[in-house]
Amino acid sequence: MNRRETLKMLGVGAISATALVNSSKAELPIQKEQEEPVFNYDRAKEELEREKQLIAQGKFFTKEEMATITILSDIIIPKDEVSGSASDAKVPDFIDFIVRDMPQHQIPMRGGLRWVDMQCLKRFGKPFRECNETQQIELVDLIAYPKKAPKELSQGVSFFSRLRNLVASGFYTSEIGVADIGYAGNSPNQWNGVPDDVLKQYNLAYTKKQLKECVKFDR
Repeated sequence: MNRRETLKMLGVGAISATALVNSSKAELPIQKEQEEPVFNYDRAKEELEREKQLIAQGKFFTKEEMATITILSDIIIPKDEVSGSASDAKVPDFIDFIVRDMPQHQIPMRGGLRWVDMQCLKRFGKPFRECNETQQIELVDLIAYPKKAPKELSQGVSFFSRLRNLVASGFYTSEIGVADIGYAGNSPNQWNGVPDDVLKQYNLAYTKKQLKECVKFDR
């Protein structure tokens, strides 16, 4: 799947609540994170405190769920000659953090991951993460294109659309993603002073000292 074509098809839909409520009831082990957020001048005190609270909660997804998210993320944005993959940009960790920060994603994401595994168990006899690449792409192709997908797969389509949005958000706000689109940000240039025609308009002129010490011309 071409990453640019895939990312054009962004669309978030709600996964049926009845299909997901049961899948969200199970008590799952929490894996603690070790990293502590570091203060810098780009972050407010309140933001730092919020991040510490979220980290203290531990990971939301299980190891198996994270494995599935990682595979799906790399299918959406694979490594190419320009940049690394979604997992290289730590997108799965970003998604885990987002679902803690925005709990409205938790039931749709966990239910969607369960849906993907159930579909693979029915078709291939094993969960998504244990399927081979051909089988994984076969399932993804069924839910990656909302306008072409069968109605009976609408829950999977909604899940994949949500995941795709999260993957794109995580990747293109990472260092790898910013480099991928060639964004350079603000960069210094050389100022050649006020243009001559403007100076003449106002009967002004630079002194020799100003020209020597303050204005450098590159002509």
